This record gives sequence, C-alpha cells and structure tokens, in this order.
Amino acid sequence: MKVVSYNVNGIRAAMNKGLIDWLSAVDADVVCFQEIKATEDQIDTEALRALGYAHQYYFSAEKKGYSGVAILSKNAPDNVVFGTGIAYMDREGRNLRADFGSFSVMSMYLPSGTNTDRLDYKFTYMDDFLEYAKQLTRDRSKLLVVGDYNICHEAIDIHDPIRNKNVSGFLPEERAWMSRFLESGFVDSFRVFNQDPHHYTWWSYRANARANNKGWRLDYAMASSDLADHLKRSVILSEAVHSDHCPILTELS
Repeated sequence: MKVVSYNVNGIRAAMNKGLIDWLSAVDADVVCFQEIKATEDQIDTEALRALGYAHQYYFSAEKKGYSGVAILSKNAPDNVVFGTGIAYMDREGRNLRADFGSFSVMSMYLPSGTNTDRLDYKFTYMDDFLEYAKQLTRDRSKLLVVGDYNICHEAIDIHDPIRNKNVSGFLPEERAWMSRFLESGFVDSFRVFNQDPHHYTWWSYRANARANNKGWRLDYAMASSDLADHLKRSVILSEAVHSDHCPILTELS
C-alpha cells in the first residue's frame, strides 16, 4: 500500500498548479491532505474521483478558508473517524482517520505556534494528542499518523539549527515532545531508511529558500511499533511544487 501525505496549503490553489496530474502520476492507494483551506462543496471532487479516488473524506475547520484535513482512498475503508472527540481540536479540523482491516491511517495537521496564544494552544494540543494516540494504539495497534507536525525533531531536520533554536517549530520543548511521542511507541519512518542531512519538506516563500534548500522537515509518517515491520519505503517527494510544503510517500507491505 502506498500512502501519500501532503500539506497542500489550500487544495484549490494546489489543483490550479497541477496537483491532479501529479496525483495521477504517483498513483497512491491513499492520499492524506492537510491545510486544505476549503469545504467539500468548494473542491473539485469529480477530478479526484476520475483518478480512482472513489472514497473521499473531508474534515474542515469551522473557520472558513483555514486548516482542514482530508483522506482520499481507492478502496473503501471499514470505518472513518472525523476528529478526536476533543472539541477544541475538532473545531479546527486537524485529525481524520480511516481504518482498513487491522491498518489505520490518520491525516493530522498539528498547529503552528505563530504567536504566544497559538504557541500555548499548540502545546495543549501536543499534550492532549499524545495521550489520545497512546489510547488509540491500544485498539488500533497498526497506526500510521501522517501529516504536518510543525516541528523539526533533530538538528539534522532543519537547515540552520543554531539560528532557529528559539523559533517555534524547533523549540527545545517541541523537540522534547517529539521524542516523547516516539518513545510512546512510534517510529519516524523516513529515518528508518535515510539518516542523511539536507532532506526537508517545507521552505519559506521568502529569500529564495527552496532554490537554496534552506528548509525544515515538518512532515512525518509516524508508524506505530506494530506497523514498523511493514515499512518498505519512506521518501520525501521534493520535486512536487504545488505548495510551500512537499509531499511524503510511505509504502507498506
């Protein structure tokens, strides 16, 4: 099974930049989007259905044009869960899960800490999500949590760890949370296969950052311990340019 995760930074804008042709070429079984910034009725679902994604699920934020996640699948899931049941999270459309037999995939968009209020919100979300994930893996032990975590875990995951050490996304507290998340029973699938530096998934639109590869690795496919043995491949698809993020692809046996 091939699973793609992509923060599209507005699905309608991404579709105007050639997203449909790209999805056709990649031919993933499951596609998880983050930051769709739209409701289902605003999205060209027929164009996606024409690619074989007969099963489409959208979980949008209450606030228009903000946040939101989606899962597209060629095969019907047995069960779909919209949100976590934690009200403040679900109002922002940040979590969507689909179950396929014993395997589950979640599309997650973890908040960014753009100001003090949002950083407090981010820390609350992180703590609550960690507990939620611990509980969830008791029932759904083969779980893949893909998406934009808005955190670089290690110095290798960011182009300038020294200058960014006090910037949200690379704060010591955020990095420590990521370590706790992994210690709770997950593996960073990309790092299972690739220990090299200079692999990023987000670049600022400013200062020609992408052309100079001054990036951050914010997007992850975190596999639960019971799923780790099924990992075949995990790669960053940096050639895709429909967003300030690029997609990641995880292949499972």
